Amino acid sequence: MLNLPNIKSAHILIVDDQIVNVKLLEKILSNAGYQNIFSTTDSRQAVDLFLEHDIDTLLLDIRMPHMDGFEVMSELNNHLSDDYLPILVLTAEITSEVRAKALQSGAKDFLTKPFDQLEVLQRIHNILEVRLLHKQIRHQNEQLEAEVRKRTLELENSRYEVIERLGQAAEFKDNETGNHILRMSKYSRLLAQAYGLPNDEVDLIFLAAPMHDIGKIGIPDHVLLKPGKLDPEEWTIMQTHVELGGELLSGSDEIPLMEKAKNIALSHHEKWDGSGYPNGLSGEEIPIEGRICAVCDVFDALTSERPYKEAWSVEKAMDLIRSESGKHFDPSLVPLFDSILEDVLAYRAEHLDHFPGNEND
Repeated sequence: MLNLPNIKSAHILIVDDQIVNVKLLEKILSNAGYQNIFSTTDSRQAVDLFLEHDIDTLLLDIRMPHMDGFEVMSELNNHLSDDYLPILVLTAEITSEVRAKALQSGAKDFLTKPFDQLEVLQRIHNILEVRLLHKQIRHQNEQLEAEVRKRTLELENSRYEVIERLGQAAEFKDNETGNHILRMSKYSRLLAQAYGLPNDEVDLIFLAAPMHDIGKIGIPDHVLLKPGKLDPEEWTIMQTHVELGGELLSGSDEIPLMEKAKNIALSHHEKWDGSGYPNGLSGEEIPIEGRICAVCDVFDALTSERPYKEAWSVEKAMDLIRSESGKHFDPSLVPLFDSILEDVLAYRAEHLDHFPGNEND
């Protein structure tokens, strides 16, 4: 139920180049109990006064020097194109042409000179009721939109936390650290930004990247945790983690985040020259999110120490990535990754892995 504020406290602006008309309207309104009355005889001040005092009703003359009433309405429309303009036109001209032009310009009603006190008060009261109701509904809509944005953000944060924790579950099983997904996701965001993707796409890639290896949850421990090189049969089993990840993340195509995560899980081991897996995609057949995550995943894997391997130096890792431009990696992404390397290393330094007995990280 809407409860309108006291109409008598509404803000009313009078714009008429004739001081006599201004004073008469001020007196009528004051005697009726209206408390916030503003006025000017200079039409050039009208728009500024309207905006400054959040005017609820504008009593506007048409024939004025400097700016006529039509010009004032035109300027107000430029400032308040999505608002309800509460304008009462003051005019001694009652021709159909003037009325039509005033209505087309935004006027809601007319007050004909000379003024009748009862008519003035009733027409002002009517337009104020509509104006104040409009403002109250707009305020409630703004509050509802703010609440929806808040709840949506909470939902997105919760969804991201679930995704991050599931991604960490796969990493904990594999590497005993969850920092890989933090680094790889951050690098992917930086690279997506450097590539020039829209902000919403950048955010989706950042949020979805932690799920790139979720399929490793389904890989047997004797394969996943083997410290040495995998034999051909074991390597075939290991490669199935991308399809397992795609299956785990499928069925939610209407949710952009989950669709993006599925694409990344399925395509981050594809290669630009078509020699990757699972589908042998090549070039731009590979989704851009998969191409971006491939660079970032390989760089982090190479430069990260694991219980079963030493970390490569940044220089050695970058040499390999550059040499694989156009083969493993999208050739447009390699120089972009070079350009963000300073930011990548800064983030990496803050999120290093820690293994028992390792005192250097």
